Amino acid sequence: MLKQLITTFKNFFPAPEVSAHCDGPCGVYDPASARIAAEAVVSMTKKILELEHPDIGNKSAMIEYHNTLSRFVTIKEEQAQITKDELLILWTDYFKPKHLEQYPDLHDTFWKAAKLCSACKVEVSSQHANELMDAVHKIHDMFWSSKEKDVTWYKAS
Repeated sequence: MLKQLITTFKNFFPAPEVSAHCDGPCGVYDPASARIAAEAVVSMTKKILELEHPDIGNKSAMIEYHNTLSRFVTIKEEQAQITKDELLILWTDYFKPKHLEQYPDLHDTFWKAAKLCSACKVEVSSQHANELMDAVHKIHDMFWSSKEKDVTWYKAS
């Protein structure tokens, strides 16, 4: 009885068909969040490489060192994943087939950037962290150019 009543109601008041280009039709995209996360990867990589190893006989200094190192590594890996997630959203939700005409290397650029995110998670490499920043910069330029806007690239650090 209830099912029949609902069906009758739906027939009298049909819902319009909707569609969205992504999981949520917000229309708000910006590569800035990827840039901020990538900058954190660069910063944490630098801090890890600069971290001084204490005398192995100094227990409290060793504990502090390992605590600091593990925090830096955790942040670096989390931020590399955030960078990857933000880039994948732009790649899969914002950019459309029409953009491939404008940017024939679009897929390769995003694919390589995603690979750099993975590399930055599993290693401590200033070179790869800086290459990731360069890739995010290139994506920033592609993104804003596709919107016909001139948005200056800047880094917070």
